[in-house]
Amino acid sequence: MTIGICRIELLIPGSSSLKEKRYVLSSLKSQIRSKFNCSIAEVEGNDLWQKTVLAVAVVSNESRHADQIMAKITQFIENDRRIQLLDYSTKIL
Repeated sequence: MTIGICRIELLIPGSSSLKEKRYVLSSLKSQIRSKFNCSIAEVEGNDLWQKTVLAVAVVSNESRHADQIMAKITQFIENDRRIQLLDYSTKIL
């Protein structure tokens, strides 16, 4: 069993309140969950309007497959025009 973990730092430049941020994040997390069958949660920056950190976890039978899924998730986030990907790091356990 292999577990892939990804820490993703995001900027939501159009957000002017926590309510707007939550709306964007809720939509993004829902799309990622349904498309990639993974777990995702906001782990830092809960009280900030425009910055946040998400954690994504994927369970797979091969490390290469888990790494590919993480790469697809970060690419999916980069293509979302509502947010800006600041940084990410991936760890395979």
